[in-house]
Amino acid sequence: MIKVQEYRPQSFIDFTKEENVKAYQDALKKIRAELVGKHYPLVIDGERVDTAEKLESINPCDTSEVVGTTAKATVEDAERALQGAWKAFESWKKWDMDARARILLKAAAILKRRRLEACALMTIEVGKNYAEADVEVAEAIDFLEYYARSAMRYSGFGSAETTWFEGEENGLMHIPLGVGVSISPWNFPCAIFIGMAAAPIVAGNCVLVKPAEDAGLIAGFMVDIMIEAGLPAGVLQFLPGVGKEIGEYLTNHAKTRFITFTGSRAVGLHINEVAAKVQPGQKWIKRVIMELGGKDALIVDEGADIETAVTAAVQGAFGFNGQKCSAMSRLILVDSVYDEVMSGFVERTKALKMGCGEENAHVTAVVNQMSFDKIKGYLATAGDEGQVMLGGEAPGECGGKKGHYVQPSIIGDVKRESRLAQEEIFGPVVSVIRARDWQDALDIANSTEYGLTGGVISSSREHLEQARAEFEVGNLYFNRKITGAIVGVQPFGGYNMSGTDSKAGGPDYLANFMQLKTVTERW
Repeated sequence: MIKVQEYRPQSFIDFTKEENVKAYQDALKKIRAELVGKHYPLVIDGERVDTAEKLESINPCDTSEVVGTTAKATVEDAERALQGAWKAFESWKKWDMDARARILLKAAAILKRRRLEACALMTIEVGKNYAEADVEVAEAIDFLEYYARSAMRYSGFGSAETTWFEGEENGLMHIPLGVGVSISPWNFPCAIFIGMAAAPIVAGNCVLVKPAEDAGLIAGFMVDIMIEAGLPAGVLQFLPGVGKEIGEYLTNHAKTRFITFTGSRAVGLHINEVAAKVQPGQKWIKRVIMELGGKDALIVDEGADIETAVTAAVQGAFGFNGQKCSAMSRLILVDSVYDEVMSGFVERTKALKMGCGEENAHVTAVVNQMSFDKIKGYLATAGDEGQVMLGGEAPGECGGKKGHYVQPSIIGDVKRESRLAQEEIFGPVVSVIRARDWQDALDIANSTEYGLTGGVISSSREHLEQARAEFEVGNLYFNRKITGAIVGVQPFGGYNMSGTDSKAGGPDYLANFMQLKTVTERW
């Protein structure tokens, strides 16, 4: 068995220290000199393949800037990649688990050396500020190291327990599924992208990765690291392209064994429906693993520490502009503390600086025009569903630069059944809802179709224990923010319309990409 130290999550960079800020700014200069303007081709069977059409990556904080381009895969490219991956699978599935794990560990080591470069690239490509980019790259490293270590549990005959029986040897073997498709999002284009690829790969599968169109450069950067780490040709096929074209084609394909997806509820449900239909020549039931978002709530009750509540609300709502499936988009306040918490929440939010990621602003631009228009549409009707306490505008520029800028916005006394309280907005917009008492607050929290993250700020053990049992979320947090799950510490994933509760970064995540064979020999 491979000898590695016990898994420990990466620590985060302290940007209150001037030397760390300077190192980040130096990395921004390096990336602007070396990677801005770069073109990433497809990678099929280890070969760089270019296409006639390109996908542009636009700086959301300065929409006049094209950060770089990727190739745009066609259906023909997808077909070639799928066939090539099945050929690569014939040898890859025979590799020892240790050998596959070493590639992930080496990739993690390379990413540690290039940590600030990856951070800086995301700052320019998707608008992350320094801390948001850093915690994401730390998470990417954690995924690689955690899944490498997790793989050891599934190695060899007898990797799962069976009961002894006289006169026979009985055992379970974990075997890989085959070739699958990974469709990853733009909001965590480094960590989720590599986590969704690394887990099936270390389990012995081959994967076709389709990154989000808005974040192709950081995806290409990570693919290069995996290749540098020694991943054989064909195991990871890089297919940037349009989801409605190649994503749809591959999801339908009879030779696709599994699909892993992180993104919107609507797209995820469509993928699930398509994958459930058996195609001519298909010999398996496709496995679907998905994370679909949320309408996440933080409850503050009458016994809460107000300072803790305000801090948790600001951090959970406006980290990366609320563009997290785990973001606090509903703040549910028991009536007796409503005015005090609202006042503190508004005042603390007023202090947030809006600007570009390179300036390390607290709130930057949302990722693209589609997101900007969607959020602007919700703000246009906010006054009909509640009271605009702060923000409420989408100026589309900041500091003289045109970009997808939306003010951090707080809408008070939102009706609990309204669109603002029920639909995922995915931006810096918080609906504050007044509850009669604790039980009413918990009922409101459970009133959506989602079930991803949630939190309670309370000193009542009775309330916390009731929430532990009855708050319908996959990740529940007490007396802290509801974002920032750490790999191996808080396995992440929701249920209901929030996904398949696959628990990324958890002890059983790799089992999603393996199947069991029972073998019996009579002596």
